[in-house]
Amino acid sequence: MKTLELDLRERSYPIHIGAQLIDRPELYKKHLKGTFTAVVTNETVAPLYADRVVKTLESLGQKVRLVVLPDGEVYKTWETLQKIFDALLESGADRKSTLVALGGGVIGDMTGFAAACYMRGIRFIQVPTTLLSQVDSSVGGKTGINHPLGKNMVGAFYQPQAVIADLDTLKTLPPKELAAGLAEVIKHGAIADGDFFSWIEKNIDALNTCDPKAMEHAVQRSCEIKSQVVALDEKEGGVRAILNFGHTFGHAIEAGMGYGEWLHGEAVGCGMVMAADLSARLGHLSEAESQRIKALIAALKLPTVPPQFGVTRYMDLMRVDKKAEGGEIRYILLDGIGHSVIKPVDEALVTQTLSATGAA
Repeated sequence: MKTLELDLRERSYPIHIGAQLIDRPELYKKHLKGTFTAVVTNETVAPLYADRVVKTLESLGQKVRLVVLPDGEVYKTWETLQKIFDALLESGADRKSTLVALGGGVIGDMTGFAAACYMRGIRFIQVPTTLLSQVDSSVGGKTGINHPLGKNMVGAFYQPQAVIADLDTLKTLPPKELAAGLAEVIKHGAIADGDFFSWIEKNIDALNTCDPKAMEHAVQRSCEIKSQVVALDEKEGGVRAILNFGHTFGHAIEAGMGYGEWLHGEAVGCGMVMAADLSARLGHLSEAESQRIKALIAALKLPTVPPQFGVTRYMDLMRVDKKAEGGEIRYILLDGIGHSVIKPVDEALVTQTLSATGAA
């Protein structure tokens, strides 16, 4: 096991990365305050891992309530969130209770948001079971739900007590889910570490087959990069926005298609292709570097051609973005692979990107 520390002073917490971690009671024990824990998971993950987590918590003297939610981005809503609150209230959960998020990004985001809201804030622990959640959404304290007009537009910054990333859970991921998670791994190299990006290119076949050593390095380096960025800017007032490379276009794809039609990683991967094209048009990125990003996304068998909504629809969707200021869209772009820049862009150039990539 390797342990990183996300340094946020009094809100700092460990990120444990390794195999067979979800059964280790010592990883949970110091983060439990009371005697009641609710484990929140979904219908897909519950049969695989819920019993193991419940038994581990019960071995620590916890009274455990299992909350099983429907699986999918389409359920990241107020209605589903209420099921968590219902279970907490029915169980008499108090301010010393703990929530454990067992699942992917949707479960982690909703459980964290529930923890932030219940009795104005209780503890929660992230136990991410997908690659996307292990390398991205479980780290950094972004929690929330979707709104029909925008992804993740209702939520809170609320840090977990710990992240327990058990690499063995990746073995049960469908290939499509694994590839979607690798898109976020690529993102970390693209925005902050050119050497890591080159390593991904050289090891893409091993990553595609979930090779344990390659996956361990990918998860660890991704968490290191994200932790460093979050430590500098916890609530995304500046530099943390670089973690959204590909997301402005990607969120527009998700909202335009309807949540759940494309996996988040599929949309972000395609969004990175579009953002790289825009970066090249601005002269920040060479055409060869732009093509390297596109080739790596294609190597994962992820979409590189966006759905054809047209310019007006894309622009409308992208204006409903947390990085927009006064209706002006701020794009996360690359100033060479491994370096990022955040800036508004003339709409004419964005239109050219939308046309060139097949979106218009």
